[in-house]
Amino acid sequence: MPEIDVANDPRRKRYEARLAGEVAGFTEYMLTDELIVFTHTEVSPRFEGHGVGSAIARFALDDVRAAGERKVLPVCPFIKGWIRRHREYEPIVYGVPATTAGD
Repeated sequence: MPEIDVANDPRRKRYEARLAGEVAGFTEYMLTDELIVFTHTEVSPRFEGHGVGSAIARFALDDVRAAGERKVLPVCPFIKGWIRRHREYEPIVYGVPATTAGD
């Protein structure tokens, strides 16, 4: 499987994963002054089971954390579940107390 390239497309308000130039999946978001709300994640059936969803989640959350401007509100069940399995991202989740995040 070729390398998964993930990038933010602010014009479309989504992070896209590409394999060999083809969109393999994406996660959509909405922005407020304080939040990035992840609303929907989709992976093309052809690429399911190849780590595309995880690559999107990791890249998007790393991008949000690096910018340091917003907290994450994971409405999307996939992003919410991914954060639950990768607790190191809890400190950037809206509503998670900083003192208990990652414990």
